[in-house]
Amino acid sequence: MIMTDTKAASDTTRESILDAAAERFRQYGYGKTTMAEIATDASMSAANLYRYFENKRDIGAGLALRCFAQKEFLLAEVVQRSDLNAAAKLEAYLLTLLRYTHGQCHNQPRIHELIEDVATHRPDIVTRKLQGEHQFIAAILEEGCRSGEFSIDNIKTTAATVMNMSLVFGMPFYMQAHSLERYEAMARDTARLLVRGLANRDSK
Repeated sequence: MIMTDTKAASDTTRESILDAAAERFRQYGYGKTTMAEIATDASMSAANLYRYFENKRDIGAGLALRCFAQKEFLLAEVVQRSDLNAAAKLEAYLLTLLRYTHGQCHNQPRIHELIEDVATHRPDIVTRKLQGEHQFIAAILEEGCRSGEFSIDNIKTTAATVMNMSLVFGMPFYMQAHSLERYEAMARDTARLLVRGLANRDSK
């Protein structure tokens, strides 16, 4: 019981540190932020901060993992919906991915610095993110094949191709190029094109 309580307290402290870091990164940017500033914002000493995170890069990785977990939860909800067929799920998936990414960029306008650092120094986190998205898309494609909506010879390869096409809706670097409304129209057009290409011609 004591160990469980200690872990819960530690997890709560880590989350508080991540919250403080996210707010400072939002205001001043990842590059200009120091560990001492994060410690002050988290109402602790720098020495205590280092008990939870080795350095600022470690905090950045923690924020990235938290962000990906939030996004995966939303995408999983789409995949698990029983009121949508596979074609509708594919569109909903792209729109959910887009809206989450766009929202993050709107709320965290300086997020690019953090993403670049994570991509450079923690490629394992990026790989984990892509693997998760690949699995979600593969699940939708498998459902479409079972229902007769899609005809796919290699689901794994096709899921990778669909994921590559969806990257523009999940990369913060692109979010300044168009308005959310324009991107939503692009996501719907992409989904329609994919569905036509994946359709089981025998079912028509």
